[in-house]
Amino acid sequence: MNFLIMGLPGAGKGTQAAKIVEKFGVAHISTGDMFRAAIANKTEMGVLAKRYMDKGELVPDEVTNGIVKERLAQEDIAERGFLLDGYPRTIEQAYALDETLSALGLKLNGVINIEVNPESLIERLSGRIIHKKTGETFHKIFNPPVGDYNEDDYYQREDDKPETVKRRLDVNIAQGKPILDHYRKVGIVSDIQGNQEIDAVFTDIEKAIVAIK
Repeated sequence: MNFLIMGLPGAGKGTQAAKIVEKFGVAHISTGDMFRAAIANKTEMGVLAKRYMDKGELVPDEVTNGIVKERLAQEDIAERGFLLDGYPRTIEQAYALDETLSALGLKLNGVINIEVNPESLIERLSGRIIHKKTGETFHKIFNPPVGDYNEDDYYQREDDKPETVKRRLDVNIAQGKPILDHYRKVGIVSDIQGNQEIDAVFTDIEKAIVAIK
């Protein structure tokens, strides 16, 4: 079984991906892991990617797509299936993935889409605060400082501020919608409500995967 997992930052995608891999035994393929392995193994695409990265440049789509193809062509994929995490990020990459799977004789069985209200994610992602003196990290809601809380004693990183988080989510929503629309047309998207306890989310994911099988 071959799956793609999608979700906005903070939706719990990483947590659920680990649970899927443990339960169903598929190979977890994340963008970061693929790049590190390709570079370490000095594959053709890994060497190309390193050239761009060493110059501080973005790795172009054709190289990223090539690294994905190299990984999906490995023996364990045919044996275990895969869970793609963090790719495709754009509709162009989704089209490239379709071509790659077709060339390798593979099929994407389903897309697990974890849905969480963006407003909830802003609250979740922008709640991190750091103590100015100790550097300790807390969360205003989920892990607040013990005792009296004086805001003047804490600071917030620029990328944790609500307006920054919202911009990041807006970009992800804009990029993700065409991809989801693309896969909805072939009827393989399972929308999972992410505003639940972690185990409840996974129960719904498990039901969706079993239904596909």
